[in-house]
Amino acid sequence: MFIDALQYIAPSRAVFEQMRAGRLSAVHVTVGYHEDFLGVVQNLQVWNRWFEECGDVIARAVTCDEIRAANAAGKTAILFGLQNPLAIGADIGRVEILAQLGIRFCQITYNQQSLLGAGCFEPHDSGLTSFGREVVNEMNRVGMVIDLSHAGHQTAMDVVAYSSRPVTVTHANPDAWHPAPRNLHHDLLQALAERGGMVGFSLYPHHLRGGSDCSLADFAEMALEMMQSYGAGMFGIGSDLCQDQPDSVVNWMRNGHWRKHPAPPVAFPDCPSWFGDNRDFPGLAPGLEAAGMTGAEVAGLLGGNWMRFWQEAFVKP
Repeated sequence: MFIDALQYIAPSRAVFEQMRAGRLSAVHVTVGYHEDFLGVVQNLQVWNRWFEECGDVIARAVTCDEIRAANAAGKTAILFGLQNPLAIGADIGRVEILAQLGIRFCQITYNQQSLLGAGCFEPHDSGLTSFGREVVNEMNRVGMVIDLSHAGHQTAMDVVAYSSRPVTVTHANPDAWHPAPRNLHHDLLQALAERGGMVGFSLYPHHLRGGSDCSLADFAEMALEMMQSYGAGMFGIGSDLCQDQPDSVVNWMRNGHWRKHPAPPVAFPDCPSWFGDNRDFPGLAPGLEAAGMTGAEVAGLLGGNWMRFWQEAFVKP
C-alpha cells in the first residue's frame, strides 16, 4: 500500500486522478488550519461534494477496513485531519463530535500557543496545559490520532509521556539532518520510539536538507539512518504536499486571524524534482532501495507502517 499521511492539496478531479495514477491507497488531508468549528464543518461540506462528483476515484474513509474497501474498488481513500485544535475551542465535548464527523487526526497546536500547548515558533514553550491533558484523554478515548507536528519540543515531550496511547508526528524530519523549527530532536524521536509512536518523513522543501534542491539519494540515506537508529516500523511518509494552492494560502497559514499586521508575504517553495505530485509517489521506492533498504522496509515506510499503526489507533480502547 502507498499511504501519504499528510497533504493539503487544493482538491480537484485532476489531483484525484493523479492519486490513482500514483497508486495511492490512502491520503490524510487537512480540513482545518485556522478555521473554527463551523469553518471545519463547511470544509467537510465541500469535500462531500467532491465525493459525489469524483466517487469513481476517491472514497471517504474513517477505518482501515474502509481504506481496504476503497482500494478493492480502485479508489484512493481520503481521511480527514486538523492541523490546529481551534475547532475544539474550549469545549471538550467537541472532540467526540469532530470524531463523529470523521476527523481522524488533530494537532495539539499549529506553530503558536493554543489552549492545549505551545507551538514550535513560540519564544517560551509552556508544555501541555491542563486543558490539553483533558483533550488528550478524550482523543485517546474516541480513537482520534494525536499529531505533534508544529508543536513545541517540551509540549510534544509532555504529550508523548502523558498520552495513554501512542501518538504521531505526521510530517517532519530529524533536526540532526536539517535544523529547522519544525524538525525533531533526538530525545523526542527516542521517546516516540519507546512509546510506539510514528513519524512521517516530510517532503516539504523547508524540512529538507538543501531545500528544493535536496536529492532523493540524500533523503533516502537519512530515512535509512533513522530507521536503523529508532526502528524501521516507526516511520512512514507525510509529504506535506500543498499542490495547486495559491501563495495566498501559505500566507494565511502563517498569519491566520491572529496578526493585526501580517508577516511579510512569502511564496510556496518549489517541490523537489523527484516529488512534484502524487504520480511521483511510487518513484520513492527505487531511491529507498538504492540507499540499502530491504523490500520489506520500503513497503513499510511507503504505507504498511501507517496501516499497522492506524489499525490500533482508530479503534476505541
